Amino acid sequence: MMLLRPPGVYRPQSDTSLLTGALSRTLAHTGLPAGARVLELGTGTGAVALSAARAGCDVVAVDVSAPAVLTARMNALLRGLPVRVLRGDLFTPVAGELFDVIVANPPYVAGDADPRHVRGRARAWEAGPDGRALLDRICALAPRHLAPSGTLLLVHSALNGVAATLVSLRAAGMRASVVARHREPFGPVMRRRAARLAARGLLGPGQRHEDLVVVRADPIAARSGGTEGGEGHAREHQPA
Repeated sequence: MMLLRPPGVYRPQSDTSLLTGALSRTLAHTGLPAGARVLELGTGTGAVALSAARAGCDVVAVDVSAPAVLTARMNALLRGLPVRVLRGDLFTPVAGELFDVIVANPPYVAGDADPRHVRGRARAWEAGPDGRALLDRICALAPRHLAPSGTLLLVHSALNGVAATLVSLRAAGMRASVVARHREPFGPVMRRRAARLAARGLLGPGQRHEDLVVVRADPIAARSGGTEGGEGHAREHQPA
């Protein structure tokens, strides 16, 4: 799918495709009603949100970047898809609202910059020393915005610690599992900081790839719609 993408807006990549695929399987196999409410956090060009809208969902997309918000709105308009695109920090623009599915592709690249002070295109990847500045916030806040039988789909690099994500979601009252995985060669951003990450023990010797994962989480009180071929619920004891 060709999308408008001006400079400074995150280009759909492998993590986008991985998350879109997981969303499509979730919508197909969990018996959600027509018009299910879907929230995308960190929408960028709106690629994942548009996929949900094409499936007949009632979609809200959020991004903190003004150029990304304008881009997602334009891409939805050009395709005649009803996506409500809001600017703001994570769940702030949808305070008090509940969703059947929440999808998120937040910044997750570890680095020295404080993501709160990053501007420009680096906003799309800078995520603090361990790459979890936004991941942990999403894990903690998502349950407040999920319908009782809702589902969270969260994509990030295994370098951020898959076990840490599963533990964080379990602590928030969710059952969680990895439902998709893809090995990706380093792109330019990761190649530039590989030596620093290796020195901090985040990379193995000579490692020039990362595993991207999609974690699915469902409220423990609700019956799960299945793990879609995942790797077991809340397996927080496994190293990432």
